[in-house]
Amino acid sequence: MRITPRRAAASFAATALVVTLTACSTSGGEEEAAGIDMESQVGYMEDFEVGTTFKATEPVSFSLLYRDHPDYPFKADWPIVEHLKNDQNVEFEYVNVPLADLATRRSVLISSGDGPDIMPSIYAGEETQFRNALLPISDYVEHMPHFLDKIEKWGLEAEVEQLRQEDGKYYILPGIHEIAKPQYSIAVRADLWEKAGITEDPETWDEFKEQLEAVKEANPDIDYPFSDKWSINSPMEQTLNAAAPNFGTSAGTGFINGLWWDEEAGEFTYAGASDGYRDLVTYFASLVEEGLMDPESVTQEMEQGEQKFASGSVAAISSNDQELVKYRDNFDQLGTKDAEVHQIVVPAGPYGSYLSAGSRRESGIVFGAEAAKDEDFLAMLQFVDWLYYSDEGLEFAKWGVEGETFEWDGDKRVLNEDIDVNGLNPGAPKELRKDFGYHNGVWMLAHGSTEELDKSMLRDEVVEFLDGMNAKEELPLPPAITYDEMEQEQATLYQTNLQDIVYQNTAQFIVGDRPLSEWDDYVAELEAAGMADYVELANSAVSGGE
Repeated sequence: MRITPRRAAASFAATALVVTLTACSTSGGEEEAAGIDMESQVGYMEDFEVGTTFKATEPVSFSLLYRDHPDYPFKADWPIVEHLKNDQNVEFEYVNVPLADLATRRSVLISSGDGPDIMPSIYAGEETQFRNALLPISDYVEHMPHFLDKIEKWGLEAEVEQLRQEDGKYYILPGIHEIAKPQYSIAVRADLWEKAGITEDPETWDEFKEQLEAVKEANPDIDYPFSDKWSINSPMEQTLNAAAPNFGTSAGTGFINGLWWDEEAGEFTYAGASDGYRDLVTYFASLVEEGLMDPESVTQEMEQGEQKFASGSVAAISSNDQELVKYRDNFDQLGTKDAEVHQIVVPAGPYGSYLSAGSRRESGIVFGAEAAKDEDFLAMLQFVDWLYYSDEGLEFAKWGVEGETFEWDGDKRVLNEDIDVNGLNPGAPKELRKDFGYHNGVWMLAHGSTEELDKSMLRDEVVEFLDGMNAKEELPLPPAITYDEMEQEQATLYQTNLQDIVYQNTAQFIVGDRPLSEWDDYVAELEAAGMADYVELANSAVSGGE
């Protein structure tokens, strides 16, 4: 079943603006209104519209904040880099940052005024504190026909409007999907589950706990039934993010500004102090207390968690569809032939069975404020529009080039036999990301964007998972918070201080370093750090508020 997104409170729906969806030609008098000095511009295409393949009319170069992923370290001679140079006339000046340091390094670069032209892999909400150092991209989307076309066709106007700030502009281009494409959940050793007599996914988190108990009893040699491996920026950031909507809160990578929209009350509350957050933390703390979850989950490196799963010391681990392939490869290398890995649909919780609001949005791109002064600025807008939002660009970034990395078999793309990605050709000597640079989140905000392209590279098990997740209801989209400059500075200070308290205590509560009996004391610490003032500031800055 497809998601039919619910909208936010009626007051927001009544005041939300609709994006003006006009894809103008990049010639004529309207450009000056967007602040582009056309006489100085080079490399752009005069007749760029939906369906146009971008190729700069002369070589251009853009600075790029490159997120260097440990699973596919950067190579300057990747085919994707060569094709963009030869076929699009585009090269890059790389600011190469390791994945683990991305958020910190990006903040420093933007705050110092040294932000590169193009900065992908940033989530909506993370950009608000840097407004003065970022490009108001909403001023220029008229030059991005593919982006505007998909927003209109897929009814994503409200998701874009939510990005607007106090000045009426938005500073981030989101990655977008035709359908929701959640990725994260938990992978289980299906063989160990079956040994415990369990053959079905848990419908609720309480049932998942019961399954962990049964698995532990049936497999006494394991250390813990479950371990989490993603705590790069906050404790258990992907698992808590996936679980949180079902507890009526936000957490992990979805915590962002820490605010939770209470649709019934028509106001924001602070997620980290909510009953839902307490229920979420209490649940995972109970797993640790009862020996069902590895207490190192909140601190360990990815590799540590993967080693535990591969060795059989744990029976379940946080996962996504790409990680499933890695887990199976690890088992093969160790000769664990009986290991069967399955990713469960995220269970429902006490709040219901939900996806986060805005689930058809993906991480996006922000641009350095100085980019608009470059003589190839318009060419950059057209390139970004083609690569990240056109069907052709999206296919290229995901699959590569027909005849080189894939072929068509009827109406389906088929990866070359000597190339693997996500387990499509297990054992193949080459890998699409490592050896070619395609299927890379830097040049691909969404894994396809259209439903067809999103599903085109997915194994049957992943399509089944995706369909199961799309059977959930999407939480209502909260209204935009439009701070003025002084309010933004104050909100950022509150947000940072409060978030530090939340993350630190989340880890302590879960592993038992701080007893949950001190929850009220923890909330008092949030109040002392300005929680009430922060929430009041946000509610007063809601679009259409007083």
